[in-house]
Amino acid sequence: MNILVVNAGSSSLKYQLINIETEKVIAKGLCERVGTADSFLKHTTDTDELSIKTPLPDHEAAIDLVLKSLVEGSHAAIDSIDQIDAVGHRIVQGGMYFDKSVLIDDDVKAKILELAELAPLHNRAALQGIEACQAAIPNRMQIAVFDTSFFSTLPRKAYMYAIPYELYEKYGIRKYGAHGTSHRYIAQRAAKLVGEPLSELKMITCHLGNGCSVTAIDHGMAVDTSMGLTPLDGVMMGTRCGSIDPAVVTFVMEHEHMTASEVNDLLNKKSGLLGVSGVSNDMRTVVEALTEGNDRALLAYSMFANSVKKYIGQYMALMAGVDVVVLTGGIGENSPDIRRAIFAGMQPMGIVVDNMKNHQRGFERIISHEKSKVRICVVPTNEELMIARDTYEIVHERSQIVPYSEKE
Repeated sequence: MNILVVNAGSSSLKYQLINIETEKVIAKGLCERVGTADSFLKHTTDTDELSIKTPLPDHEAAIDLVLKSLVEGSHAAIDSIDQIDAVGHRIVQGGMYFDKSVLIDDDVKAKILELAELAPLHNRAALQGIEACQAAIPNRMQIAVFDTSFFSTLPRKAYMYAIPYELYEKYGIRKYGAHGTSHRYIAQRAAKLVGEPLSELKMITCHLGNGCSVTAIDHGMAVDTSMGLTPLDGVMMGTRCGSIDPAVVTFVMEHEHMTASEVNDLLNKKSGLLGVSGVSNDMRTVVEALTEGNDRALLAYSMFANSVKKYIGQYMALMAGVDVVVLTGGIGENSPDIRRAIFAGMQPMGIVVDNMKNHQRGFERIISHEKSKVRICVVPTNEELMIARDTYEIVHERSQIVPYSEKE
């Protein structure tokens, strides 16, 4: 069974075609700069890589080009569109409506659009991707997998804000979280890595990339997470500020004569590593600059590590301890220096990094020292596989396909 996984952004469309029985990626690619004359597609299979530069006015055009690339030419991955059995879509914001992945119908699409205010760059684009796939492959089930659904188990004391309760009732202002599909995947993989059931572990998962979030998982259930109403809250990120004093917003508006939209842009796109370092939102570039003596780059680096450390400490207190800490994402997986900085000084809390294991890379592993009471894992995330698995389960439930896990 082949499942097409689609992740539509405001001006991009990522995809993977996965054979769910083998969990093998048959083909994958990325359409960038959708909506402009400079748009292009990068398409990759085991044996070929293709780059096509062509105008893609919208996501419907992008989907059409993706499907054409999958079935035509030397780079074809399948013989016919009929070999795509279902489509799974990544949706950032499911609000209070969706606590699990669902089959897409008109009501689901209406709710995704309604929630677009909470994820304006993602939900509208995802809806365009859904409608484009429905038009191109009308006889296949389309499944929505929500980043926020993993956090439906958060208790009220964790997701509520200390603002007038009427604002929650009127607008649904609360913590929703993000990166839930990634946190769910790495938690499951880390449990297998340490050889214990997830249901018996206290775990802290850290998704550290250009966007960052940290989640507390108590015996398999998410009990708190760093991102809030939107992905702006929490850990310092590539261009996002993370948690700050809310009064900073009104102060900047008054003194810089900025509108709400302008401040929102400042905090989302011009802050974080980029804003502090003045160099880049990319941690690799920041590290290069600090080794050359750039003091602001060193400050940004130190602030980032400190912000992650504080959330780990908070969640250890929240759960009265932790058994496993997991790191993923471009920074979490690939920066041994940041990992060392995050865990520096935490030996009294039972967290000790093994320097040699920390400098290995490219595979999932335990990097904690044998005398560490807390195990530290590095797990490359695979959100696309998680989406494919959810898609398969719903299709199986609806069509009574024999689960591949039960096949001989």
